[in-house]
Amino acid sequence: MRVTLHGVRGSTPAPGAAFVRTGGHTSCVSVTVRGETAPGLVLDAGTGLANLTALLGGAPYRGDLVLSHLHWDHVQGLPFFRSGDVDGADVRLWLPAQSVAAPDVPGSAATLLRRAMSPPHFPIGPEGLAGRWRFGARDAGWFEAGGARVRLADIAHKGGRTFGIRVEADGVSLAYLPDHDAAADDGAAADLADGVDVLLHDAQFTDGERYWATAYGHATAGDAIALAVQARVGRLVLIHHAPTRPDDEADELASKHAAAAPLPVVVGRENDVLEL
Repeated sequence: MRVTLHGVRGSTPAPGAAFVRTGGHTSCVSVTVRGETAPGLVLDAGTGLANLTALLGGAPYRGDLVLSHLHWDHVQGLPFFRSGDVDGADVRLWLPAQSVAAPDVPGSAATLLRRAMSPPHFPIGPEGLAGRWRFGARDAGWFEAGGARVRLADIAHKGGRTFGIRVEADGVSLAYLPDHDAAADDGAAADLADGVDVLLHDAQFTDGERYWATAYGHATAGDAIALAVQARVGRLVLIHHAPTRPDDEADELASKHAAAAPLPVVVGRENDVLEL
C-alpha cells in the first residue's frame, strides 16, 4: 500500500516561507493499492486535494473519496480538484450520515454537501462538477472502496458527526484520525487503530495548549502518542498541524515526544509518501 500525504494542516491553509517544509495545504491523503499505478482511494478533500492532480499527471480521477467529516478544511478542495472536475472523472464520494443525509435516501448526501457548496457561498453546487460524481451517506462499519477494506468509526470531535477511518489492503493497515478530541474519547479510537502499521493522527496542539485542544475538540501531540501506545500501532505520523505552527516548531514538537516514545514518531509533511 502506498500512502501519499497531500495536505497536513488543520483549520486553514498556511501559506508562507515559515511553513514550506511541512506544507500549508489542509487535510487530504491518497491510497494506492498493490498492482495499481494510481490512487483509487482518497481520504478527505481539503485544499491538499489539488496536489493529487499533479500525482495523476492531470489524468481524470477514478475512485472513491471518503470524508471524515464536513468541516471546511476537509471539503474546501472539492471544487478545485481539476482531475475530478473533467470529463472522464468517475468519483464516488462518501460522507458521514447525519441530518438530511441518510444511506437509504438517494440524493440526500448531495443535499447536505450543498449547504456549504452552492450560491451564495460558492458559485456552483456538487452537481456542477464535471465528469461522473455520485454522492452517498454512510454509517459506521466496513465497506469496500478503492481496492481496499475501509472501516468507519464514530470518534469524538465537535461540530457534526466525525469518522475515524481504517484502511486495510495488501496485508497492511492504516488508521486516519485527523480530527479527534482525545480527552472525550470513549475507547472507539483505540479500537479502530488497534494494531495498525501506521497511525495518522491529529496533533494540532501542544500539551501546554490543552485548553484550546478541548475548546476546539482536537488532540495534543501527547494525546496522539498515548493513543498509539494504547492501540499498539507500528508507527505514528503527526498531522493536522496548527496553521500558526511553523516548520521549526513542528519539528521540535515531534522530536521532543519521539525521544521518550516507545515507537517511531515523525512529523507528517505535505507530499510525504509512506510505503507500507
